[in-house]
Amino acid sequence: MTRGKGVRRPPQTRAAHASGTVPGLMDWYRDSGRHSLPWRFSRDPYVVLVSEVMLQQTQVSRVIPAYGAWLVRWPHVFCLAAASQGDVIRQWSGLGYNRRALNLQRAASALVAAGAESVPVDPAILITLPGIGRYTAAAVASFAGEMPVPVVDTNIGRVLARRYLGLGSVRDASPSRLWQLAAELLPAAGPAAREHNLALMDLGATLCRSAAPSCGSCPVASSCSWLLAGRPVPTAGTSVGPRFETTDRFARGRIIDALRRGPHSFDSLVALLPSPHSAQTGRLLSGLEQDGLVVRAVRGFWTLPGDD
Repeated sequence: MTRGKGVRRPPQTRAAHASGTVPGLMDWYRDSGRHSLPWRFSRDPYVVLVSEVMLQQTQVSRVIPAYGAWLVRWPHVFCLAAASQGDVIRQWSGLGYNRRALNLQRAASALVAAGAESVPVDPAILITLPGIGRYTAAAVASFAGEMPVPVVDTNIGRVLARRYLGLGSVRDASPSRLWQLAAELLPAAGPAAREHNLALMDLGATLCRSAAPSCGSCPVASSCSWLLAGRPVPTAGTSVGPRFETTDRFARGRIIDALRRGPHSFDSLVALLPSPHSAQTGRLLSGLEQDGLVVRAVRGFWTLPGDD
């Protein structure tokens, strides 16, 4: 693990970590946390799972209306399991990464097929379901089940990397070290652990941002190893990807959006894609078909699954 030179760490002991004590954090969270987020009011593991899957790489402002509409249509895991895959993909419009929608429906179907009456909160079970990784399993266990389990997303990881390791970026820290540190800091009681995890998450989302962190307003600034070290520049650097409009993800999204409105012929899909994507329509459709997001229907038309 890379560390900034000359990092000064405030005295910390294993016992202090185990107590979950982060001076100033919980007072700040009580006053400034994102308590109004709609999914924060629920302990229903299905509701929390829906919100967590939607929030993966998607802005909160876009998720809030989609989350509400989803739960009106499919308020329980049984409802989602019985839904058409095409309807699920249509309802996911505007959230991106459409495979997440299918995986959520597949997870619901797997639970119902196994005789489950609801989404479980045991992370060991959750992680076996389609599309659920370590973070999502831990988030459902903590936020819905109030289990004393560590949770590490990008926001929490950034806070831990800066506050305790003196690193400017979460990419400079090893994931295993961040999960270990999160476990060491966790309060023993599940409800307190839930609030602790949410407080770290909100701090990373609102103040300890990747770019332009608001260190002057941070409740843990006085004991932040990164600040004490002079805010060393991240060694991992910032990756600059291609323009979104040039990516396969953009073209795949255009195809899915078109099929949300109804079947399309291959030629009509070619026509709606800009160059150079139009020349790759066959390859793009093949990839979407392999992912289960589109099907080839009769007379050469393409549709969403369940619409053929």
